[in-house]
Amino acid sequence: MNHFHLPPLVNSEDKTSFLANCIRNNYRHIKKWAKKNSTNCFRIYDREIQQFPIAIDFYAGRFCVHYYASLKNGKSPSAILREETFKALKLLFGPAIKESDLYWRIRAREKETRQYEKIQELNHFFSVQEHGHHFWVNLQDYLDTGLFLDHRQTRKYVTSICKNKSVLNLFAYTCSFSVQAALAGAKSTTSVDLSRTYLQWGQDNFLLNHLHLNNHRFIREDCLKFLDHEFFAGPRYDLIIIDPPTISRSKKMSQLFDVQKDYLSLLQKALKLLNKQGVIIFSTNSRKFKFDPSFLENNVDFKEITHLTIPIDFRNKKIHRCWQIQNRESP
Repeated sequence: MNHFHLPPLVNSEDKTSFLANCIRNNYRHIKKWAKKNSTNCFRIYDREIQQFPIAIDFYAGRFCVHYYASLKNGKSPSAILREETFKALKLLFGPAIKESDLYWRIRAREKETRQYEKIQELNHFFSVQEHGHHFWVNLQDYLDTGLFLDHRQTRKYVTSICKNKSVLNLFAYTCSFSVQAALAGAKSTTSVDLSRTYLQWGQDNFLLNHLHLNNHRFIREDCLKFLDHEFFAGPRYDLIIIDPPTISRSKKMSQLFDVQKDYLSLLQKALKLLNKQGVIIFSTNSRKFKFDPSFLENNVDFKEITHLTIPIDFRNKKIHRCWQIQNRESP
């Protein structure tokens, strides 16, 4: 469980492949940081070269390759693109790399409403490390892997402010924010998501890190409905984490969720559950999202903290945006 290893590059001289050369430089840079921070899952290529419209995420020796489909490129990666990508990774990481170590994902606009979609059922889970802690990931069965790498620093930021706090994690997915908060000394966590599968995955992440579940709740419910119920139930929170999907059309929801249309209601309801000096961390991956602070009451402060939450391995600094919202202390 405590073994930590990052593979060396076996070919540091051959510069014939532009893609391999770019990955080589990125890997060398991030590897130093990763070893220091006990992290073996990170991005090693992020669409730097126009001919290679892909992003490559390294997961403990395996590679999740995201192909960004367009009308120009086609809806599926070409055989040439697949071959060149495999050749580049094999050149750098050695002959032991097999094509089966590359897990391709197609990222297309029409799929934005199908977050967490299951694509097959092989149940091939393995653990990775983030800041010395462990998380189950699955590169085969779902559109997403179980751990959003672009929020690594956001999770790190949460650990810096959650000690002895009661934490509510909305749209919890596999509960990675909750796990990091619990490991950092949070008094309690409550994880809310519509999916029983992902909440179970989250509990497995807790157990993987030898965390007892005594002070940690896992609630399967529509987050907006949960906020209404919780307001009357009584619990209040010191820290609320909200990282919703851009759009969700889940059959389990009474209506379509659109972050741009629904964030106002979402935040207003969450603010009612905050303790006196409580904090909300709100994030979105929507590129078109516009945050309007005019709805906030006079006793509420907000600031954008995106610059604190973008990891060093993401070339695209617009991968998400993040705000900190909190009740203002009385004078």
